[in-house]
Amino acid sequence: MTLTTTPIPTDLLALDARDPLAHKKADFLLPPGVIYLDGNSLGPLHRSVPARLAHAAQHEWGDQLIRSWTGDADWMHLPERVAAKLARLIGAQPHEIAVGDSTSVNVFKALAAALGIAPAGRRVILTDADNFPTDLYVAQGLNALLGGGYELRAVPNTEIMAHLSPDVAVVLLTEVDYRTGRKLDLGGLTAQAHAAGSVTIWDLAHSAGAFPVDLGGTGADFAVGCGYKFLNGGPGAPGYLYVAGRHLDSAPIAIRGWMGHADVFEMAREYVPAPGARRFVPGTPQVLGLSALDAALDAFADVDMQDIRDKSLSLTSTFMGLMEPLLARHPLALVTPTAPDERGSQVSYRHPHAREVMGQLTARGVIGDFRTPDILRFGFTPLYLSHADVWHAVQGISAVLDGGAP
Repeated sequence: MTLTTTPIPTDLLALDARDPLAHKKADFLLPPGVIYLDGNSLGPLHRSVPARLAHAAQHEWGDQLIRSWTGDADWMHLPERVAAKLARLIGAQPHEIAVGDSTSVNVFKALAAALGIAPAGRRVILTDADNFPTDLYVAQGLNALLGGGYELRAVPNTEIMAHLSPDVAVVLLTEVDYRTGRKLDLGGLTAQAHAAGSVTIWDLAHSAGAFPVDLGGTGADFAVGCGYKFLNGGPGAPGYLYVAGRHLDSAPIAIRGWMGHADVFEMAREYVPAPGARRFVPGTPQVLGLSALDAALDAFADVDMQDIRDKSLSLTSTFMGLMEPLLARHPLALVTPTAPDERGSQVSYRHPHAREVMGQLTARGVIGDFRTPDILRFGFTPLYLSHADVWHAVQGISAVLDGGAP
């Protein structure tokens, strides 16, 4: 990206000068000349990951071979070690988190478990009409497997509370809308759902690592998430499933596997669940993916999550403020809430030629992403973005739009 010669405003430089997270940018291998505003889709490479993967491949696998399952590498307990690092970020206890499988598979496991503990006779799965498609697909598929006995009731996310009727078994929601960046009130909606007798499942794909999450404090029942967005675990990084400790002994396990057995190597004919959420890890741990995620999560070890939230709100507010003049000159429409409590760590705009505009921005080195049908989406990760980066990004956007982008 060719940086503008226009001076960066002194107030933005002052914000960066007192940024408690400024040193974290050096921990990531970001290509020169790029302003990366797509960490909410794929986080960048953490400096520790290549060496960790090389060690896992060359020494743990190459030299130690099968001995690494129970030897010094202790691959058997790698999911629990990753869970312990993740727990602090989502307000959970390590034994409540099962790390492994994709987010989609974990949605299936969570929904099957939630339906199993929901009050008898309730047949509605309440969800957001604009929820991420995989969550809807999984619900549709599970319902088909169960003989179509449930109704998937999809309503606008601003109307969830109004639809908490006595027939709702499970409320399946994503905390941050993947297109607009609208942040739902996890605590308030969970409390309302519980008051109505419903079980909650929260998708944290755009939450964990972006701001503090408190599953335990809010009383959430189940949650799922991925490791490759704000957690920077790499493409296809393992996902995770949260099961509140109070449900571990009663929630049914839809996908039972030998790695979730209480005695893995006994090879017993009958299934006996392992203690804690490990019972929800059915198959062999994804060692290389888990190793990358394990290393990447160290980026959060010395970070106060409230600092991340404070900087995220500052970055997004700065971006929206700098973008305002462009809204007067171009067919841009802000779709992200301006109220701080109602937005995650992204800002989105509608534009009639959003796909083409994003293509030009990416070619220029300002990397965000496009979401159908007409959304320009920009993610703001406080660990490696500065207010100066925001300034340069907006100058790039201005150059593309003022330069005659369609």
